[in-house]
Amino acid sequence: MKSTIITLMFALLWAGNVSGQKTKVSEKEIVGVWTMESMQWEGEKLQKCGREMGYTQVKYYGADGEYASAGIAMNKDGKCVVIPQEYGTYYLRDGWYMEMGRKPLKDAIVLVDKVTYKGKWKNRHDVWKKQTKMPDKLVRYIVDCCKTKEVPKDIQQLIKQNIFK
Repeated sequence: MKSTIITLMFALLWAGNVSGQKTKVSEKEIVGVWTMESMQWEGEKLQKCGREMGYTQVKYYGADGEYASAGIAMNKDGKCVVIPQEYGTYYLRDGWYMEMGRKPLKDAIVLVDKVTYKGKWKNRHDVWKKQTKMPDKLVRYIVDCCKTKEVPKDIQQLIKQNIFK
């Protein structure tokens, strides 16, 4: 009888610990398209991204390590502009995140669940949401904009002559 009670107590304690543990989200869940939901610079007010602000950022994480980042702005007339930021590679393993060959950072991306991650860039805290229904045509356009953001040589020369004179 005594051993049965002890066994039941351990079973209850174990069940309580299991239900109280946070479910770990697989780092493979990062693969896909993410849009910035909010950003907050330390010491400043939280800013909600999207239609109200007229700005957000999009990040693409490919299963093969492909990475693209772009700002997306919408003016008051409703015209949208893709602002290519980066194109290259990323790495996320055991909480270590690296993009574009920069120094790896611990917990720079924390997967909250399968559709939310929190990130930190310099002293800005971001919340990102996974976009599961974004059309492939739009994803490819954004990635291609990031890939080909190279300014042609003749335009580079004009910039140097007229802006950086």
